[in-house]
Amino acid sequence: MSEGGSVYNKVEMGVQHFGENGYEVILLDAPAEGVRRMTLNRPDKRNALNHALRGELLHALQQGDRDEGVRVQIVRGAGSSFSAGYDLGGGNEGYGYPFHTAGGDGQWPRHVTEGWMGIWDLAKPVIAQVHGYCLAGGSELATGCDLVYMADNAKMGYPAVRFGTPDMQFHPWLVGMRKGMEMLLTGDSLSGVECAARGWATASFPEEELEQRVLDIATRIALLPPDIVQLNKRAVHRQMEVMGLRQGIRAGTELCALGVHQVSFKRFIGEIESKGLTTALQQRDEKFGDYRTGHGKDDG
Repeated sequence: MSEGGSVYNKVEMGVQHFGENGYEVILLDAPAEGVRRMTLNRPDKRNALNHALRGELLHALQQGDRDEGVRVQIVRGAGSSFSAGYDLGGGNEGYGYPFHTAGGDGQWPRHVTEGWMGIWDLAKPVIAQVHGYCLAGGSELATGCDLVYMADNAKMGYPAVRFGTPDMQFHPWLVGMRKGMEMLLTGDSLSGVECAARGWATASFPEEELEQRVLDIATRIALLPPDIVQLNKRAVHRQMEVMGLRQGIRAGTELCALGVHQVSFKRFIGEIESKGLTTALQQRDEKFGDYRTGHGKDDG
């Protein structure tokens, strides 16, 4: 589900191969030996995930996975936030999906879920370094990573449940059934401290320490033999898959597909088209006093 015109009522314009001729919306650097770092670079849009940004990021991660000199990868965001979610503001105009997904009802949630679970399937560990807001699709990206380190004051959540159903329904797996239920019934977010306490994040740190602490952890991982690291990463994931995580997330995409046919969802999309995205989101959240309305517990 998106936090930032609607990806749901657009016709796919074919597949485009992002990143093969260089990157426009991500930055790459190597801050330590064996460590490759990707920075989502649409800070003026709070790193809203349009097709180009998703495509370039997935391409860069796959290239790093093939590079024998890379042992661990970090994903972070430029500007004030990790990512405010999928781009609902027209940022996909003229772009196709970054890879093919079978059409029909549920194409969008199946598409994005396949992309983020592709990070899960990479050989080398991927770390999400989260600061500011990490919402909706941004939280799906972070969840697809192997380790998630957050600033104490960061906010991760899925406010899009206030008008629809999540694309990637990982919440009960990572925060437990009761808290997952509360999050999906309210759209409330959790701080970095809360995410770490519940296991959604690996740990949280003061914001001013986050970058160095993540780099320290990445450097420790890079000291280990990559063939063993690959198997140990897979060992954890296999246990979750045996318990049904992958099948559960896949099944959830059908509920997301059903959600776009509901009256409330169609009404909200109509409000975006008639009032504009910012106004529609502000009106959605003002009764809760959080996110864009800036006078509740999530006032950043």
